[in-house]
Parts: sequence; C-alpha cells; structure tokens
Amino acid sequence: MKQKKPVVIGVAGGSGSGKTSVTRAIYDRFRGHSILMLEQDYYYKDQSHLPFEERLKTNYDHPLAFDNDLLIEHIKKLLRYESIAKPVYNYKLHTRSDEVIDVHPKDVIILEGILVLEDARLRELMDIKLFVDTDADLRIIRRLLRDLNERGRSIDSVIEQYVNVVRPMHNQFIEPTKRYADLIIPEGGHNHVAIDLMVTKVQTILEQKSFL
Repeated sequence: MKQKKPVVIGVAGGSGSGKTSVTRAIYDRFRGHSILMLEQDYYYKDQSHLPFEERLKTNYDHPLAFDNDLLIEHIKKLLRYESIAKPVYNYKLHTRSDEVIDVHPKDVIILEGILVLEDARLRELMDIKLFVDTDADLRIIRRLLRDLNERGRSIDSVIEQYVNVVRPMHNQFIEPTKRYADLIIPEGGHNHVAIDLMVTKVQTILEQKSFL
C-alpha cells in the first residue's frame, strides 16, 4: 500500500542558473523508477484569444505569464495518484499547442521552474524546496550561448532582453524566493556534492515507499 501521497521536490533558480541540470541529474539517476519531472515552462498561459502581435509582448519571466491554477490542479491530481494531460507550449506561435503529454503518477515529483517558489500555493504542495544560486555573470553567459546556438538569436537581442526583462524580473521576483528554500545549491549542475545529497534523499524516499 502506497503512502498517502507522493513527495514533491521544487527546484527554482534564475534563467541559466543550472536548475534544469540539477533536476536532470537527479532524475537521470532514477530513470525507470517511480519518479517524474514536471516543468513549469509547459504551463505558460494559453494566449490563443490574443492577436499574434499582442502575444509577442509576453514577458515570460513574470509570474503572471504562468497558468499556476492549472499547474496546481495537475499537481493535486498527481498527489492523488491520478494521471494528467500536461500542456505543450508553442513558442513560435506564443500560445499553448493543441498537443498534450500524458503523465502518469509517480512516488517522487520534481517540479522545476524559475518561479516555482514564488506562488505560496505551490510551495504548500512541496515537501522539499531547492534554490539553485549562480552568479549573474555566469547566468547571462549561459543564456547567451543557449540562445545563440539553440534559438538562432543575435547577440544584441539576447543582451537587450536580459537587461530590460530578464535581469529586472530576476531581481524582483526570482531572487527573493531564495528565502523559502530548504537547501540552496550554488553553481547548479557543477555542484556534485549537493546533487549527491539529493540523490541519497530520493533513494531513501523510494526505498521507504517500496516497503509500504
């Protein structure tokens, strides 16, 4: 018989902090076991009712860009061991896709995103809260390389977006959520000690649940 609910681990941090690397490192150690990843990036609001020109103005680093109501609803379903249809976001059209991804419940849920610790309702659903803390110069370099190599953007556009949107949103909304973290992980995926600690914790959780 399973424990009353799965364990939820929240992983937050700024863009380019390495939070995805931390999440992936933990998840990959238990691939094939009762663990799943839930990315906040999939839960940007549907904007199909807006003209395309208006969608282009979307500030993806602001809390209001996310459909946290749907995300919370889905986490609560997973906590009841119910499956969900995770939305897919179309970044070219700047709105939600018609496609969905079927996600089945697991004993450990890793919730990852820049603002997962910003909403008190989300924090209340978490058993463990992590904040990946990386210096701003490293974060901008990582974001610059990613956007140049993976998204075909120009250096000027990346820097302009960082200065005018990413940096102020980080300082206003993301950085303050560090105070809610149970564990702060410096340097993201390069912090093997912190990752090993979390792997050990998840291993313990999964072993305990296997005996329930």
